[in-house]
Parts: sequence; structure tokens; C-alpha cells
Amino acid sequence: MNPIVPRSFPCETVVILAGGPSLTKAQVDAVRGRARVIAVKDAVQLAPWADVLYACDAKWWRHYGDTVGFAGPKYALEAAAAKWATVLRNAGELGLELDPTGLRTGRCSGYQAINLAVHLGAARIILLGYDAKPSADGRRNWFGERPRSYWLALPAYDQRILQCWPTIVQPLAALGVDVLNATPGSALDIFPRVSLDDALQQVAA
Repeated sequence: MNPIVPRSFPCETVVILAGGPSLTKAQVDAVRGRARVIAVKDAVQLAPWADVLYACDAKWWRHYGDTVGFAGPKYALEAAAAKWATVLRNAGELGLELDPTGLRTGRCSGYQAINLAVHLGAARIILLGYDAKPSADGRRNWFGERPRSYWLALPAYDQRILQCWPTIVQPLAALGVDVLNATPGSALDIFPRVSLDDALQQVAA
């Protein structure tokens, strides 16, 4: 029987911290205590107090899982990560999965984390670290490059990933879930782009 994501945050705001090069500790500190937080992969280094940790691939968990020291709920999508996290069902690439046992992949963890936030009950989702492009100096992640022993370097956002994103917009709207992209300079233009201050003011309203 597949595990079910509990509706732990009904009608709440969820901030998702992804791995893009614009993510900073100051941004992370600003959201602490203001909303629920999902840390995607290495973002847990900046937010060890996050509510949920999500990392899709078993390779990340094999590399970091024994040292991450995160006490909250942890989720993954590859069966080999079961030693460290609750593994959800891969429900395909496109759209939004409504069955809380699975996630649509969108070919990237940031996309999957949005689907996870919906299962958790989010009414509003704020995105940080969703650059969808390298930084001006070529960085693809806020933490730098991974060692070659981890995996071969790949483009942060190739066309196959970008083509997935529009398919999640209508299903989110149908559920009444608002998504705000507070990532400075983000190339992801399918959600309203706002400053983090404005996004947090909406939380407080």
C-alpha cells in the first residue's frame, strides 16, 4: 500500500526553498515563522528548522541522507531512497497529481515540491530559488557545483523541463491554489512574480 501525504497544513501558506543560485540565507531567515516551509534538497542547510524536506532522487539521499540530521517529514520519489525518506509514487511527468500517494515530476524537484505542497493542504505557495536559469556568473545552484563523484554536470533547466511547467498552471487554478514566484530575476514566468516582502505581506493580510 502506497504511503499517503497527510493534509498537515490545510489552507496555509507554504514557502518552497529550491536550489537556484539566487537563494540566500537572508531570504530564508525572512520566511522563518511566517509560513510553513518545504526545503528542497540542499536548502535544508539554510533551513534545518523547515517543516518538510523533499529530495526526489536516491543519489541525493545516498550522498547526504546519513548526515542531514533533519527530524521532520522527509519525502522522495525513487524507491532506493526508502532508507531515509517516505517514498511517494511517480505519477508521470505532466500536470498535477491529486492522489496524495503520488507526485507528477515535471522533470525537476522544484515542480514536484509544488505538488507536495498541494497534498499538504497549501492554499498559497511562495517560491524561492526558482531561477530556472544559471546566474550571470554561470552558477546553477546557490551552494555551488556538486562534485563529479555525485553526478555529471547537466544544464539547470533544459527545454524538456521548461516544457513541463505550463501543464501545472490550470490544475492549480482549478483547486484555488495561488502560487507567487518571489525568486529575484526568475525566468519562470508562468506564475505572478512578486518581491518577497510583498509575498509575505499577503501572508500577513
